[in-house]
Amino acid sequence: MVENIEVLTHSSIRINSDKGVIYVDPFEIKDAPHDADYIFITHDHYDHFSPDDIKKIIKSDTRIVAPEKIASKAEVLLMENGKVLGVKPKIYKEFDGLEFETVPAYNNLKPFHPKAAGYVGYIFRIDHKRIYVAGDTSLTKDAQQVRCDIALVPIGGKYTMNAQKAAELVNIIRPEVAIPTHYGNIVGSPSDAKVFKSNVDSHIKVEIKIH
Repeated sequence: MVENIEVLTHSSIRINSDKGVIYVDPFEIKDAPHDADYIFITHDHYDHFSPDDIKKIIKSDTRIVAPEKIASKAEVLLMENGKVLGVKPKIYKEFDGLEFETVPAYNNLKPFHPKAAGYVGYIFRIDHKRIYVAGDTSLTKDAQQVRCDIALVPIGGKYTMNAQKAAELVNIIRPEVAIPTHYGNIVGSPSDAKVFKSNVDSHIKVEIKIH
């Protein structure tokens, strides 16, 4: 399953699954493949909710999932047959056969992602694996309660956890595989991925997708 997960840049993620092609927070998409079966948005900051990039990947039957506060903005991007599902934190949904849960994504001590805003991360149930895409979050109590097989966590610092805190979260939730995100573009550098990997327990495999 891990080989079917791409971190395209920053927090832009593409998953090729038996349920279709899934994007999370598409950003700085180089081409225009129009291949998205599902697009999941974690929150409305420009590097996560990018209408120009969404337009490059949508097709006539694309489904979009987004926090309720931005669902109406997403609707105007879809073609005639598309669907938008607005979601809240801490819910389970099945959307056209794809099962997922939402996890609150927020900062503890920083102002950028307040808990009251209703931003989310997602846990996808794909190919008998639970894949956690954390979104922009700190090391929160909600994140520590996640149970997953694969975890994609932000490490860039400033707006999210830094590499050490992200490694601490991974060591708490103990997935089989951890993949760092949210670095190498707006914040963070490739060296943060090395710091993250060096602080993750040796029994957890770390896959570096951004170099």
